[in-house]
Amino acid sequence: MKVPCYNCNTVTELEVGFEVVNFVCPNCHSLYLADSEGLLRLRSKYKPEVVNGFVFKIGDKGILKGIEYIVTGAVIKKISGGYHWAEYILKNNANEFVYLSESDGHWIFLTEMEEEFDVRVHPKSITYESSSFYLYEYSDAEIDNAQGYFDFELPFKKVHLVEYIQPPLMISIEKMNGVQTAFLGEYITKKELKKAFPKVNLPYQTGVNIAQPYYFDVTNTAIIFCIFLLMIISANWYIYKDQSEQVVFNKAIAFTDFNDREFTSESFVLNGSSAPMTIHVSTDVDNSWANVDIALVDEKTNDEIHANKDIEYYHGYEDGESWTEGNWSEKFNLCGVKGGKYHLLIKPLKAPEDIKNTAMKIKVVWNEPSNRNVWIIAIFMIVVYIVIRYFKINFEKTRWADSSYSPYSE
Repeated sequence: MKVPCYNCNTVTELEVGFEVVNFVCPNCHSLYLADSEGLLRLRSKYKPEVVNGFVFKIGDKGILKGIEYIVTGAVIKKISGGYHWAEYILKNNANEFVYLSESDGHWIFLTEMEEEFDVRVHPKSITYESSSFYLYEYSDAEIDNAQGYFDFELPFKKVHLVEYIQPPLMISIEKMNGVQTAFLGEYITKKELKKAFPKVNLPYQTGVNIAQPYYFDVTNTAIIFCIFLLMIISANWYIYKDQSEQVVFNKAIAFTDFNDREFTSESFVLNGSSAPMTIHVSTDVDNSWANVDIALVDEKTNDEIHANKDIEYYHGYEDGESWTEGNWSEKFNLCGVKGGKYHLLIKPLKAPEDIKNTAMKIKVVWNEPSNRNVWIIAIFMIVVYIVIRYFKINFEKTRWADSSYSPYSE
């Protein structure tokens, strides 16, 4: 259909496949109304507050949700307070219409619904397919600008809108020219829209859209974390259920005999899969230090695993206050010790000036019961969940900030 504009001499041509009731020139926004014979007559002209507010041009084509659509019309609506948004009418080859709504760079894909809703008193929620949609806002909007071909008469009176949300879905109910129509909307990502219309320059996104889903499903995240933690607990129990704690060394080594000299333990056999070896060291340091060097020797391969630890304890009285630093005992691990035959090489050492300290007590335990790793993972997941939930609440507060029905009102 070719339409010349009498105001600006711009010719717009597009095969729309439907009876045109209104046409608005994309260049000067002159409004034409079809008469009884189907001829378009100049009626008026829009004087928009928002200039160049359209992202799509009339005739733009794209494949959205697997179906090719062409943009046949677009309007910009406004409500009191100066808030504007754009709506685009798209048609496929079967003459079926869908709609795209753009606000602050966010997009919602809408289709007309057969269902009817009684929203005359603006109920706080409505139900659709067993899901509750919650009232976000109702308002009276007017058309600030338009362009393209329309199979309905663009209203000069205000359009009453009632919006209900259940992100990523929403239901928009509008009463235009005395007829109420409901639309089911679904948030669509900028990435998906860019894929559908690769040549279109999409606007930058700001804020949180009323139908925009949060980045994580908080409930599903909690369920996944719980299942994962149960799997870890079960695996930990299964791996170690047949293994028992084994004390492989428990002696006090006198500094008079082995200060800075190597002590060799008796051989011992470890049966089972890999497990940590925990070394407990204590000695009577007093304003002094001691050190122990331990090597675990695999008697089959002669491979050695080394560990070294300082034991320090200092105390005093300064500026009217007593202070302490360090401890008489320490504990450390050799991780992933496999089953096999081993012995220990132990070299204790104390400060030369320390004459009071006489011995170092060493206890070495293999497969000492410990749920440390399980607790670390559990605490990590709890912290991550709390952080996700915290940002989710802030996300929702931002979403509902412009609504008179926010569940987060303070």
